Amino acid sequence: MKLSTSSIFILLVLAISSCRTAAPETEGTIAAKPNIVFILADDLGYGDIEPYGQRNIKTPHLQKMAEQGRLYTQFYAGSTVCAPSRAALMTGQHTGHTYIRGNGEVPMRATEATLPKLLQQSGYTTGMVGKWGLGLEGSTGVPEKQGWDFFTGHLHHLEGHKQKADSLWRLANGKSTKVPVPQGSFVNDIFTEDALAFIENQKQHPFFLYVSYTLPHAELKVQDEYMQSYLTADGQSVFAPESAQPAGKWYGEQPYTKAAYAAMVTAVDAYVGQIMQKLEQQGLADNTLVIFASDNGTHIEGGRTLADAMEFFQSSGPLRGVKRDLYEGGIRIPFIAYWKGKVQPGSTSAHIGAFWDVLPTFTQLAGSAAPESIDGISFVPDLLGQEEQPQHEALYWEFGEGGFKQAVREDDWKAIRFYKNGQPERTELYNLKTDIGEQNNLAAANPEKVKELEQLMEQMRTPAENPLFQIK
Repeated sequence: MKLSTSSIFILLVLAISSCRTAAPETEGTIAAKPNIVFILADDLGYGDIEPYGQRNIKTPHLQKMAEQGRLYTQFYAGSTVCAPSRAALMTGQHTGHTYIRGNGEVPMRATEATLPKLLQQSGYTTGMVGKWGLGLEGSTGVPEKQGWDFFTGHLHHLEGHKQKADSLWRLANGKSTKVPVPQGSFVNDIFTEDALAFIENQKQHPFFLYVSYTLPHAELKVQDEYMQSYLTADGQSVFAPESAQPAGKWYGEQPYTKAAYAAMVTAVDAYVGQIMQKLEQQGLADNTLVIFASDNGTHIEGGRTLADAMEFFQSSGPLRGVKRDLYEGGIRIPFIAYWKGKVQPGSTSAHIGAFWDVLPTFTQLAGSAAPESIDGISFVPDLLGQEEQPQHEALYWEFGEGGFKQAVREDDWKAIRFYKNGQPERTELYNLKTDIGEQNNLAAANPEKVKELEQLMEQMRTPAENPLFQIK
């Protein structure tokens, strides 16, 4: 779809690109740096797309991306909900160290060495479209204070709960400003159009583009062109019987919740296809790394039931749990990397990585050093199929909603500790090598391993600075 507001954005891209000054490096060095596109789905489950075994939802472009790229089977989100997951992505720190450790109106601090800031310093033009969720207007966390040259999207994560909007935030003259868009516009169409415009106008410098979709969360509303694939000739859901979302609810009426969810995933897939096509058309595919991921596990909101998620679609694949869980289904995500001529086509990686690894990976590709304070490890060697890939000693998560809980993964061992009234209540222990579905709690049979991993939990975190995220 063509929207008049995009012409404004394109003019802004051209104007700011023309006056942008490159980092003090040689032209040859800049030319050698890859462009980077990071595409993030919202609440897309590990098993929601074809490359990870989905059979009811059509995702041909992501299937092609996996066939031509590298599919990661053990990659993790920063958290089990959006804000802390994205904070980990931007800072290279896990939730035992990040300032933002849960959802809420808590902005990123001005002192954060964020991924876009670091890439700016390496001569990259940085652009973002979609859900930001890390700082409201007037705060230290707004996009213009966190390293973005261009921005179109939502500042507040709650804005991203609806699929239509009559206004969005745009970065112009150094400030994020709320501007109107055609009434009733599907926002992800706008995000994609502006992402394509950004790509088209990047000729002078390497670029980093972060595309943060609001699909398939949470309002089950989608364009007819995507819904049609999941309706019969007489307009009924192909997934009948359906459990309808009634009128009068905040998310709105949806008679075919399963069909709508599937269509939203297919919409994400179509957008990915448009971005990949644009890179080819612009002759940029050979020097552009594209990564597709999700911010956490699948959701059960907007009228979607747990049975729909776990039984019908098997959105978490073989994993236990959904969004807000620290079981694998809440934090293990689809993660696909494509880089023509660099990443081996059709390859699969069992490398254990997480969102906090993205920052050191991208800064290495940009030819600069990552801050010493991060928790991440670059996975460039694995990405390029090299043997000498450093490994994490352990991965750590914590989350406070519904009672504080912590999780740590050390090799194949995974421990989850649950709290009650601010005190540890129990710890569950699983061996993911033999029990990927976390069905067999081994804590009673392995008290020493439980104690070891509980001590590791204590060692891997610092107390949360913001009272909102302290242990309760």
